[in-house]
Amino acid sequence: MNKNAHTEKDLKDPVCNMTVSADSGLHHHHAGKDYYFCSSHCLHKFTENPGRYSGKATQPPPETGPSTAGAYTCPMHPEIREDKPGVCPKCGMALEPTGIPEAATKTEYTCPMHPEIRQDHPGSCPKCGMALEAVMVSVEEKDEELINMTRRFWVSTLLAAPLFILAMTADLAPLLLPSGLSMQMIQWIEFVLATPVVLWGGWPFFERGWQSVRTWNLNMFTLISIGVSVAWVYSMTALLFPQVFPVIMQMEGGLIDVYFEAAAVITALVLLGQVLELRARSRTNAAIRMLLGLAPNTARIVHDDGTEADIPLEQVQPGDILRVRPGEKIPVDGTAIEGESNVDESMVTGEPLSVTKKAKDKLIGATVNGTGSLLMRAEKVGSDTLLAQIINMVAEAQRTRVPIQKLADNAAGYFVPAVVGVAVLAFIIWWLLGPEPRLAHAVINAVAVLIIACPCALGLATPISIMVGTGRGATAGVLIKNAEALEIMEKVDTLVVDKTGTLTEGKPRLVAVEAEEGLAEDEVLRLAASLERASEHPLAEAIVLGAEDRNIALVKPDDFQSVTGKGVIGTIDGHKVAVGNIKLLESLDINLKDLPQLANKQRVEGKTVMLVGIDGKAAGLIGVPDPIK
Repeated sequence: MNKNAHTEKDLKDPVCNMTVSADSGLHHHHAGKDYYFCSSHCLHKFTENPGRYSGKATQPPPETGPSTAGAYTCPMHPEIREDKPGVCPKCGMALEPTGIPEAATKTEYTCPMHPEIRQDHPGSCPKCGMALEAVMVSVEEKDEELINMTRRFWVSTLLAAPLFILAMTADLAPLLLPSGLSMQMIQWIEFVLATPVVLWGGWPFFERGWQSVRTWNLNMFTLISIGVSVAWVYSMTALLFPQVFPVIMQMEGGLIDVYFEAAAVITALVLLGQVLELRARSRTNAAIRMLLGLAPNTARIVHDDGTEADIPLEQVQPGDILRVRPGEKIPVDGTAIEGESNVDESMVTGEPLSVTKKAKDKLIGATVNGTGSLLMRAEKVGSDTLLAQIINMVAEAQRTRVPIQKLADNAAGYFVPAVVGVAVLAFIIWWLLGPEPRLAHAVINAVAVLIIACPCALGLATPISIMVGTGRGATAGVLIKNAEALEIMEKVDTLVVDKTGTLTEGKPRLVAVEAEEGLAEDEVLRLAASLERASEHPLAEAIVLGAEDRNIALVKPDDFQSVTGKGVIGTIDGHKVAVGNIKLLESLDINLKDLPQLANKQRVEGKTVMLVGIDGKAAGLIGVPDPIK
């Protein structure tokens, strides 16, 4: 093909869409056409999958990847999510596809007590009536159910409190009421205060109660909704149609006793219980939110043309080249392809010492990079990362069922119908055999049975304890595989631990300095710590901090050199100083004397020991343990 025959489209890199020159020498012939590239990286990507780039330059055909419908976000405000293209309501920028499949953006909801219940929208469990919660929480997720119940509780309490005071004063100390306030006016005031509480504040209970009857999964909301509705309907009937009641039930002026305060106060108390329960459930997710918070929000991608840009973490795709700068968290799982640094992997391994990473070494997302810069290739992103799998395991463990929970479920299954039966029986007995007014006594006692016997604790005790146990364990660094393991642990009397990092703080601390005869401990520590100031090793940091805690003034080292796998050497105030293991001092032809024996004694006590040599002679040793938690 003649160079002049190239069209403008032909001179576009089909991978990155950059304008390129036909003289670059980077070209590939495919399907009777020549393609030109800006870099060998783009050429390599094209040759791996020519069909992906041989159409539109940067738009792969739909069949090569999952649909991103329903997943559009703003580059500046990644919290903005829409199910269709548009502009950001905050900054006006065009929304971009996240690259996440639509199915992956949908939240699934489940019941803490019945994990087999799953649906794609919030609601209540058809079996127990509990509010469903997201299978996987997010860092900034708002608990809408808790917010809703809290609002209903406070409004109901503000109305139920004066209602209760008014009703009790009218019954027990009527002389304290204003002289112009008649009993009929008091009942209408009670009606006005109680109706919003019952019909608005208690509406979720009626919905769940009706659902329980419709599906024949009787639960505590069955009892609550029946009890509150009976008390309120009875009081409404007594207020509006007192003439339908027997004369013996009528008070002075033909009025009938009402129980608006009972219906309102019961509703407010049940709402309080719901708020406390939802708060407890929300706190159990704190461990998962903490784990989610370990991952960075953005990643720095290196484009094919060498330019770099920060992008939201969810936009990272396998194969992307990412830059990890000093002190940053590694965004996703992958492999280092350039650079060298120490990485703190204690988040995963529990080990306090950083791990040296160089080209071809594996990197774990959410671990912390040290002082070096790394270039990495992303391999596992999103739910495929090790951190995501840990989070998923914790979330699933919170919803697994222990064997003893079957006993509680079976008991609750028989308990609720039995309570309804006892309430009906109490109504009949009081109506037939009770004192006058029989109907009023029958209603009140039946409602009392329904409300008092609500099996809240019976159904909630086991799942809440499992959620709290697994959540607290994750917060403390203990991952519990499932709830059955938690129950079996009660029988364990011996615990075998495979590594020190599991039980220690992960922060080495200077505790021991031993100097050879004729040398002062502080002087040995001053020279060693001054040398270690130039090192990024965690043990070096512990020595420096230990010297500073002893108010020892440190100086800048000269001729600093780090010897891989052995230690460090350098010059301090004209003294040749070496700090490291036995191999380092032996390589410098230093007579170790009795230092190996002293070092072994320190190691038996769980300390990491470093030997110190000064001016070609053994000077002492330093003990740095990782303290027990």
